[in-house]
Amino acid sequence: MAKALGISPAYVNLLENNQRSVSVKVLMALTEVYGVDWRDLINDGEARDLADLRAALRDPAFTGDPPDLQELRAAFDHAPRLAERFMQLYRNHRKTMSVLHQMGADATSAEMLAASPETAIHDFFRDHENHFAGLERAADAARIAIGGPTDEIYTGLKRHLGAVHGIETRIARRTDMPDTLRLFDAANRRLTLSESLDPVNRSFQIAHVLALVSSAALLDTLIADADIGSDVGRARCRIELANYFAAALLMPYDQVLTMAEQTHYDVDAIATAFGVSFEQVCQRLTTLQRDGARGVAFFFLRLDKAGNVTKRFNATPFTLAEQGGSCPVWNIHTAFRTPGAIVPQFVELPEGGRYFTVSRTTARPVVSRQDPDRSLVVTLGCEQIHMERIGYARQFNMDRPGLFARIGINCHVCPRQACSLRAHEPMHINLTLDANRRGSTRYES
Repeated sequence: MAKALGISPAYVNLLENNQRSVSVKVLMALTEVYGVDWRDLINDGEARDLADLRAALRDPAFTGDPPDLQELRAAFDHAPRLAERFMQLYRNHRKTMSVLHQMGADATSAEMLAASPETAIHDFFRDHENHFAGLERAADAARIAIGGPTDEIYTGLKRHLGAVHGIETRIARRTDMPDTLRLFDAANRRLTLSESLDPVNRSFQIAHVLALVSSAALLDTLIADADIGSDVGRARCRIELANYFAAALLMPYDQVLTMAEQTHYDVDAIATAFGVSFEQVCQRLTTLQRDGARGVAFFFLRLDKAGNVTKRFNATPFTLAEQGGSCPVWNIHTAFRTPGAIVPQFVELPEGGRYFTVSRTTARPVVSRQDPDRSLVVTLGCEQIHMERIGYARQFNMDRPGLFARIGINCHVCPRQACSLRAHEPMHINLTLDANRRGSTRYES
């Protein structure tokens, strides 16, 4: 084998014992010499699984040095079911801690054991790489049936919903629906939208309802596969899957992927072309993971002014914060200072992973004048290997020293030393402290 592949027997031995990764050169040689499809040799979920396991083992619940990458790969290769069970146990632990955090000391046993719906949905989507082929096909079929150009999609959706499903769509005054943006009365076949919704979001809400009435059986199947324990969680999952359908209908897969590559992932250009919002494009870009026609793998995060994570989807190894308190070194929060402007940043995680992110504010529908400013910030990020494909990154010198900001996920679990923005002492390491010296923060000297 070594002779056929043009490498040393020692290197083959290292590969066999999971001590080296297969390089592109060796992968191509394997394909040519043995006539196998290189895609059969690659586990698409390996990077994600390794990243999840590494992140889990950095939890403060574990003490001592974490296993190295070679040990983790060996665990997946030689004891995959054990690794899977460990991750299942860790996710249950994480969900229980999340419920405890939310419920406090008054949580009952049943509440503590219940899975956090948001976490369960996030994990379900990530397990599918944020891509659902069945929903894509259903959305494509619906878009063909609706017909018409993009600039007439709202009228086409209303007509289709009425002609095919017997559902009347009407717009209500804000005073008649003071606290509601969309109301679907299934019994009376009526969809009412608030005038607070702009045309872009009116189309999205009609497409959402179309998913509920045209793809109910498919949604039921997917939700059953998600294995979400609570009724609230299943209802939330149905909403997110219907939103997926709506985005796929308004931004057909092949068309949006082609334009994304042509414009180097210019979100505003894509939003204008398809008549959708900046946020809707960002979330849609995370779903372009179809085998044979993959786009850049992105993660998507949405936060409010208090730092609460209100939405997150992930097709990368990046570990997204589940709750507020993300790293202050990451400029995701400073985007509120420049509404509507793209805020780019290169970031590096403690384990060495490097990413490029863009953040921008997005406005939410205002129901009444008494509502406070409802601006949110959305962030889109990809791994370093994809940066050359992203137009927002091309203006920067990738080789410039100090280009990458050294961030963490949360101060409580961040191992970085001498960070001037540290807000909390880490729970899993002891920082040096000298009573006679004041360092950059009060937690170390």
